Amino acid sequence: MDPISLEELALLDVLDRIDQMLEFGRNSIDLQQRLIDNGLVVVEEGAFRLSDAGIERCKSLHHRVVADTEAAALLAAQGNDDVRPEADAA
Repeated sequence: MDPISLEELALLDVLDRIDQMLEFGRNSIDLQQRLIDNGLVVVEEGAFRLSDAGIERCKSLHHRVVADTEAAALLAAQGNDDVRPEADAA
């Protein structure tokens, strides 16, 4: 399995910011609309909040980050710093 992508990490960061009720940047209108269109975010009383799908996606991404971190730690402990987890599955 490939490590989590930068795009997924960026999505996780945005979803976490919404969950913490932090404001979007000024140039994020397109991003806001994409999140709404994809059902990850809803607007209630003028504020953004995660939809049920957004919460599940956020949880999934958090689990992925934890799994990647644990896999890297296990490989490092075994002295296989240069071996990626997907190489073992092959």
